Amino acid sequence: MARRCAVTGKGVLSGNNVSHANNKTRRRFLPNLQESSFFSDVLAAQIRLRLTANGIRTVEHNGGIDSYLLGTPDRKLTVETIVLKRRLEKAKAKKAA
Repeated sequence: MARRCAVTGKGVLSGNNVSHANNKTRRRFLPNLQESSFFSDVLAAQIRLRLTANGIRTVEHNGGIDSYLLGTPDRKLTVETIVLKRRLEKAKAKKAA
């Protein structure tokens, strides 16, 4: 499983540990990934995603997972969230019909 946020796309960065003697050794900066679940009103089910803390705040700020995905253009979403957005659009159209 990739260490990448499904919402923000943040991933692993690399850099150096620098000692007091200015010795440099390579290290990795891992994103703050959390396994989080959101309730989808359209699907009437829990949706589980691996998001960074920043991604969780983004979803909550936009009013939940449904409104975030439906209000965000596809070019800003990852493949995983685009598939989820298509499921939401189908379910919403089915409820409206």
